[in-house]
Amino acid sequence: MELKKIALIGQPNVGKSSLFNRILKKRVAIVSDISGTTRDIRKNEITIFDKPALLLDTGGIDETNDAIFANVKRMSVETAKMADIILFMVDGKRLPDEKDKELFYELQKLGITLALVINKIDNDKEMEKVWEFYEFGIPSHKVFPISVSHNRGTRKLLEWLETQLPELDEGSVKSTEDNDEIEYEEDDDLSLEDFLEEDDEAAPKEEVIESEVKVAIIGRPNVGKSSILNALVGYERSVVSSVAGTTIDPVDETVTYQDKKITFVDTAGLRRRGKIEGIEKFALMRTNEMLENANMAILILDASAPLADLDEKIAGLVDKFALGVIVVLNKWDENMDTYEKTVAEVRRRFKFLHYAPIIAVSAKTKRSIDKLKDKIVQVFDNFSQRIPTSKLNKIVNDAVMKHALPSPNGRLLRIYYSTQYKTQPPTIALIMNRPSLLHFSYKRYLINTLRENLDFEGVPIHLVARSKNNNENETDD
Repeated sequence: MELKKIALIGQPNVGKSSLFNRILKKRVAIVSDISGTTRDIRKNEITIFDKPALLLDTGGIDETNDAIFANVKRMSVETAKMADIILFMVDGKRLPDEKDKELFYELQKLGITLALVINKIDNDKEMEKVWEFYEFGIPSHKVFPISVSHNRGTRKLLEWLETQLPELDEGSVKSTEDNDEIEYEEDDDLSLEDFLEEDDEAAPKEEVIESEVKVAIIGRPNVGKSSILNALVGYERSVVSSVAGTTIDPVDETVTYQDKKITFVDTAGLRRRGKIEGIEKFALMRTNEMLENANMAILILDASAPLADLDEKIAGLVDKFALGVIVVLNKWDENMDTYEKTVAEVRRRFKFLHYAPIIAVSAKTKRSIDKLKDKIVQVFDNFSQRIPTSKLNKIVNDAVMKHALPSPNGRLLRIYYSTQYKTQPPTIALIMNRPSLLHFSYKRYLINTLRENLDFEGVPIHLVARSKNNNENETDD
């Protein structure tokens, strides 16, 4: 059964993203006092008193001539047309204006179930302001005065939404807890350097074999990340503008390709610490959370411009989060250099991603986009593969026969056997007598040998030297 879609529509800074977070009961959408913080469509599955639905948070509709906001308005109105229920939000602190009325009447003509949500009614005295909004001509049972910040009136709104959703079949989703007050802590300022710092006390992730391909699209501002996302999913999912920093919230979209469910996430462009302004610190926080949950990354580089040091910094995130990776040279239609020359420069600058495939594409002309999707599936399969122990041992034994293990200070080293004990990324254990004495250069030799004999394109390999009592010494490729 397709989920009913609930769209939040309204002018900027009326509280749409705050209500979105309130209904989800977690901080997902970025909230700030800056008008126009939300620009792309954010969507999440929700449950309202046992009934599932899809909640859509849209960008604030502003009549300014600014190119970004013109695109935001168009995408928000198109989202409203696809919705089953529209929650039109207004600011109860001020009187209804002509923009609110015009937009409301435009939505009313769509013939879609429509409710008026009057936010920022923080106390009983301010309830008097609600009467001013009855001039919209909407029935009183579809008018909901609320205060998202004080959690007033939201339950009545949720109860009404429940009546608009279809009944569930037996065995459907269990009830979620009531809409309790949620407290959020303030986030510290973040920078790209913060992402690259090691967290020595962080606990290792438990192995969870993901069947869904979760692809993070990362890169500097204005290299074409949103254009790549739109080209991959086949329609305009993310607002595109020549203005750097257009994307704030991570924008995700799921497609099915070659029988695989692929979720793409377009992230905010990453800057150096000194270039971070305003709400971009929240965008960085979202990017960090998203990378922790991803299993692949597409690193977007602008092929029409010289590579920058910041490109290398961002590429370091791929290594930190141990993701499968594809390097994408976007805007290839604008590049005058030869492919071989550009690839050679990328290989020189990104030696630590020597295993990453490089694809030249043009989001503008859709050149090689299908090739990119094929490569995503291939790299994910490599990322998730498990090598049979017998095959692995043969490769390692042959490598040892070709180049014997060193004997530091005359102490003989011996590998008893090898086994892959984890995927995503592939992690291989060398069970041996003195794991702490195995030099990193020999581990590197073994990793290179594995790459020569197995398809690990686009995938980091983790090699762990262990004794029989599980003491370990890990090397990451």
